[in-house]
Amino acid sequence: MSMPLLTASDLVGGYRPGLPILHGAGIQVSAGEFVALIGPNGAGKSTLMKAIAGIVPIWSGQVELAGRVVTNTPPHRLAEAELAFVPQTNNVFTSLTIDENLRLGAAALSRGQAGQALARSYEAFPDLTRFRNVPARALSGGQRQMLAVARALLTSPKLLMLDEPSAGLSPLMVSDVFSRLKALVHDGVAILMVEQNVKAAFSVADRAYVLTEGRNRLDGTPEHLSAMDEIVELYLGGGGRKH
Repeated sequence: MSMPLLTASDLVGGYRPGLPILHGAGIQVSAGEFVALIGPNGAGKSTLMKAIAGIVPIWSGQVELAGRVVTNTPPHRLAEAELAFVPQTNNVFTSLTIDENLRLGAAALSRGQAGQALARSYEAFPDLTRFRNVPARALSGGQRQMLAVARALLTSPKLLMLDEPSAGLSPLMVSDVFSRLKALVHDGVAILMVEQNVKAAFSVADRAYVLTEGRNRLDGTPEHLSAMDEIVELYLGGGGRKH
């Protein structure tokens, strides 16, 4: 079995010293795998992702990325280590155009690399090409999410982490965004996603972790988890069970 791309083990941490949000949570993501993090509000899902991304302090435990220990590594250094994080809010510069947002995201690349990266982004997200000179504030929620993802991909990360990408989107736009994300996985990008829309997450994820109170509660494939009564009752509704 190949080494996981990301391994977070026994993480304890939080926003304020002495008040942990994470109580030993852990997760693994392999190359080219789509993993979802689900759980009730306040379970620590976003905190776990932000801890991995170097935004929330980790007091104990360890994060490894591609075989390197990166615990408490600053976010800009993790970008160099091929990890990209897309937060739920404030993930684009609304006063800038699509093209300006992307060029800013490619600023760390050489001119030749930036040109190639921008061309790939416009090819992967055709809507962005049509609106490339439109300010991001004029975009729909789904288009903003596409722009945030496209900008995160400019540096060719091996792991893309997304916090609630379906927030505020219509069901049709959720389907469109998630199908684009699944296509990225087919192209070899690993994705770790925090998501409240469990049905949508299960439609694209290879595996999922369920967190409660900052701890791992369950994990498995969507099919495995969807057969559990507590998952059906809490997240899928009475008609959500798969047989």
